[in-house]
Amino acid sequence: MKKILFLAVMGFFCLPAFAQIISTNKAQVSFYSKTPLEDIEAKSVTGNSVIDVKSGKIIFRLNNRSFDFPKKLMQEHFNENYMESDKYPTSEFKGTLSAPINLAKDGLTKMDVDGTLNVHGVTKPCKAKVDILVSKGIVTATSTFKIKIADHKIDIPTIVFKKIAEEIDVRVQATYSEKKS
Repeated sequence: MKKILFLAVMGFFCLPAFAQIISTNKAQVSFYSKTPLEDIEAKSVTGNSVIDVKSGKIIFRLNNRSFDFPKKLMQEHFNENYMESDKYPTSEFKGTLSAPINLAKDGLTKMDVDGTLNVHGVTKPCKAKVDILVSKGIVTATSTFKIKIADHKIDIPTIVFKKIAEEIDVRVQATYSEKKS
């Protein structure tokens, strides 16, 4: 599966041999929904992502079943009723950073990322702020953004409608290392 993902990502970039690629398969993604009845949160630590530091192109893919919830019943409902993880096993972001990443210069750079987010089989435009921290050639990217459930046609039964917020807060943190050719 990882080899297929890597080949698909490389095909997406169609990059020449001199491109500088950084990647991770341990990106952390968490989401949080605050409601009057019950807060809902979950975390995954197995996101896959690749960035071409020169062009700023980025792709990020996550297995929907990789989210871990504090209550197993929440996890079951998430996968079976809301995300329909058997039908839509992954969520994916494809986009471009607003500037190239300079691996030779340590420090924090605030950027924008603009692209498309596919969740639950529905692709929508997505823009977010991202902090890029470079330290000794290692890149850590952090972003927080909101997703509207209705935008991705995730049906919430009326019986639990008040338990789930209309917007979900999403946080992504990924530490990238250079791909060796």
